[in-house]
Formats: sequence, C-alpha cells, structure tokens
Amino acid sequence: MATVHTPFRYDYVGSFLRPENLKAARAGFEAGTVTQEALTTVENEAITRLVSQEKAVGYQVITDGEFRRSYWHLDFMWGFHGVEHIELEHGYQFHGEETTHGSIAITGHISGGNHPFLEHYKFVKAFEEPGVIAKQTIPAPAQMYAELFRGENGKTTRSFYPDDDALLADIAAAYVTFLRELYAAGCRNVQFDDCTWGMFCDPWYQDFLAKSGESFEAMEERYLALNNQVLDAKPEDLNVTTHVCRGNYHSTWASQGGYEAVAPVLFSREHVSAFYLEFDDERSGGFEPLRFVAPDKKVVLGLVTTKRPQLEDPAALRSRISEATRYVPLERLCLSPQCGFASCEIGNKLTEEEQWAKLRLVRDVALSVWG
Repeated sequence: MATVHTPFRYDYVGSFLRPENLKAARAGFEAGTVTQEALTTVENEAITRLVSQEKAVGYQVITDGEFRRSYWHLDFMWGFHGVEHIELEHGYQFHGEETTHGSIAITGHISGGNHPFLEHYKFVKAFEEPGVIAKQTIPAPAQMYAELFRGENGKTTRSFYPDDDALLADIAAAYVTFLRELYAAGCRNVQFDDCTWGMFCDPWYQDFLAKSGESFEAMEERYLALNNQVLDAKPEDLNVTTHVCRGNYHSTWASQGGYEAVAPVLFSREHVSAFYLEFDDERSGGFEPLRFVAPDKKVVLGLVTTKRPQLEDPAALRSRISEATRYVPLERLCLSPQCGFASCEIGNKLTEEEQWAKLRLVRDVALSVWG
C-alpha cells in the first residue's frame, strides 16, 4: 500500500452527507439519551456502508466521511492536550448564514499523543485492499493557529502564550507527534484542509489587514512556515496533500477571490505533494495563478460543486481541464469536487443520491480525459 498515493485522476476531498440515523444518534448522545457505545455502533455501521459505496463507485481512496466529527476542523483540535471545546457567542458569518458556535480555547501547554483520530483511522484502514487506500483528512496547522485568534480567543491564547514563537513551536510539535503516531498505525496519505489561504485570497480580508496595521506578506510567511515546519518533520514516505477552500457550510461560502494573491507563496513553496483547489465558480478566479505551481507538485481541479445538486456539463468540464493545461501539464492534473459534501454535520443542500451522482460524474469525465 505504501506505493499508492493520493491524488488519483478522479478523487474527492473527504467529507460526506451524514445519514439520518447517524444525525439522530449524535443528537441523542448530546442530549444524554444515547450512550457512547451505542453512538459508536451507529458510526461504525454508517462508515462501513459508506466505504462500500466509495468502492462501488470506483474510487481508489476511502475515508470515513468525517462521520465521527461535528466539524471538519474543531474535533481534531479538541483531541490535543491543552485544548478544550468552547462555544462562542456567535459563529462564523458565511454568505447569508451564520455557522454554529463551536471553537477552541487553550487550557495549558499544547501537546500531542494518543489522539482519538488514531483509532478513527485504524477503523477505515481495515477496509484497504490492493489499489485502494485510506486517506486521513485533518485541518492544517495554520488553521489551528488561526482558530486560536478568532474573536475573543486571542486574549486566552496570549494569556498562555505571550510569545508567538513558543505557540507556533508547540502547535508544530503536537502535529508532528500525531503524524508520527498515524504513520506507525499504517497511514501513508494525509490531507491538510486549509481555509486560511482562501481567506487570504479575499480582497476584503486583505483590506482589513491593511487597516489593522498587519502585514499581509508577514502573515503569509508565518502560516507557510508553520505548515512547512510540520511537513519537514514528517516521516519521509508519508504523502501529504492540501485542500484550499473558501468556506463550505450548508451550501454557503465565506470568502472569495482568485489565487493570485497567495500563489507565489503557497503554490511554489508549501512542501506538499498536491493541491486540491476550489474552481467551481467565479469566486475562485481563473487558472492563471497555477503558473506558480512547483514542477514536482500535482493539482486536483475542483470543478464540480458540492453546493448544488445540478450536474455540470461533461463537455464543459473537459474544456476547463484543457484550459488548465496552459499552466500545468495534463499528466499533473486530476479532477474532484471543489470541497466535501458536509464540512460540518449539517451538510450541503443536496441528497445522498445527488452526492453520488456528482462523484460518478467526476469519475466518468476523468476516465474520458485520462483513460
């Protein structure tokens, strides 16, 4: 299995719509009417069914759909020592909708070790077979750093970590510990999900930084350095890719803007093997920034949206792939949806059958292009 690495010609980001019985079990667990054991049983059954469906559609990568999580990012962060689950007075403000209010706060020295996601991964790995590998998705280190300064979180963070270098070092060390333990469990494919770069793409955010006296360039370098510190310390044959998103919550979005503002730093200098990039509508801009992608890296074109059930025109998708080859050779391109189908357990506004229709479309178009 160690020689089989993501991304594949047809691929996906990782999260899937939660079945209704799983949503009910999680709600019951929160209400105290369902035990942890009963919830785990429902999760296991739902994940087993999901993996079977992933394989049936012909994908070479399997995930647990993030079925054991309420959020794509926070549940992972809560698994570190020195971090607790908190509820803020408000959520993230997406376009026309506010998210739920979960976040993180520091309670002491941040460290890794015996993270609950290790057992989550082992459950999925058991379904691997020749040519089919399990991928573990986690938020990027920079995403955790950003969450620690969300709203009023910064005051708590600075009370424990007045020195930024110490904070960055501890986040990096916690991630490295997790990756090494994950590697020991047999994992060879990890995906860093990272909305920070999507945020940096937004002209509004760039203007906000300028008015706040923050240096956009210095912030880019700080986030890049943190991610690379972790990537440079991982086991050599652990394959790590990254997914860049502009927000995906109940079919809404948080930021907009093309990749030009971040491309010279992100595409040229982040030490990942591939970029899963959002390109499903005009908010993501054109393909021109792909000219900065380093020659040893692949690009997964997220041309099929998970935010709407309508299927894209196959001919139009093939045309867009051809357009992207002006900047990245076809042999280094792949195809996927632009994001997951349920970055948070609320999920996007489409049905499970519409979800699988999207994935069949991705598969069929990829096969028509690459064979």
